[in-house]
Amino acid sequence: MLDKMTLYPVADDVLFAPGGRVVIRTYGVGSAATAGGALPVSYRTWVTGVRDQPRYWSWGRFEDACHGHRMVIEWLTGRGPQPAVAAA
Repeated sequence: MLDKMTLYPVADDVLFAPGGRVVIRTYGVGSAATAGGALPVSYRTWVTGVRDQPRYWSWGRFEDACHGHRMVIEWLTGRGPQPAVAAA
């Protein structure tokens, strides 16, 4: 199944906390390219290294994914509210 998907990296960040490191990774996921043309891409932000917290957000567009990635970092560092998932 992975051979039929294409990952498009958007942003990667690492935060160091007293309990260990937290990795924030935003990327686009699309089906493997075919000869027919462009296929839709869905964007996701995954957070690993945080316990008892939401670790996944989904975004509908590239611009939303970039902005959402920054919002997740602000939330994790205590400078902003928890990001809401954008409607896909």
